[in-house]
Amino acid sequence: MLAKDLMTRDVVTVSPETPVAAVAQRLVDRRISAVPVVDGTGTVLGIVSEGDLLRRRELGTERRTSWWLEVFADPDSRARDYTKAHGLTAADVMTSPVVCAEETAPLATIAEMLQAHGIKRVPVLRQGKLVGIISRADVVRAFAARAGGAPSDGETDDRAIERKLRERMAAESWARSGFVNVVVRDGTVELWGFARSEEQRQGLRVLAREVPGVRKVEDHLTVGHLANVP
Repeated sequence: MLAKDLMTRDVVTVSPETPVAAVAQRLVDRRISAVPVVDGTGTVLGIVSEGDLLRRRELGTERRTSWWLEVFADPDSRARDYTKAHGLTAADVMTSPVVCAEETAPLATIAEMLQAHGIKRVPVLRQGKLVGIISRADVVRAFAARAGGAPSDGETDDRAIERKLRERMAAESWARSGFVNVVVRDGTVELWGFARSEEQRQGLRVLAREVPGVRKVEDHLTVGHLANVP
């Protein structure tokens, strides 16, 4: 799945000259939490989110610093705080630069962007111009839709399950261990032996549950030093 398959195409935008009050009203009216700031060509200049409007002079929420902390505060940081609190236009209060993705970016890349940068949405570009936006909620909806479908695989007998599980273990470097034994009976996977760590143990349980045809996973693994081998 690519960004273009998941993105919202009808993106609400504002111009750099849009008054801050109008930006806030746009967020409320459209029930959204952020809006990209674009120029006349569709180039993304920044983004204004609810977080950018929390510390406002009009609300009395402007950030205040005690005089002794202000002595050591970074002047540039203080200037940015002042601009956020007193700025009159979208250009004044927007966050810039913006993390963006191309419309051909895989969903895995989008998820990595959201997590790595601690952001809630990613504008989607085509040849540098805004064509959509993807939020965390969109990714979750894609997961729910995918998880709702049953795996399609004709091989669900015990031997096929064991073979597929061993193949998947071999494909994951963290799962390779000569001390893990797999037994499959009537669709139930039994994991025996030693795991290097609790993390590996949990990963093996999840990996086993993902194999088509598995009805249940019974974990008999022991976390111990015997598994701490290359």
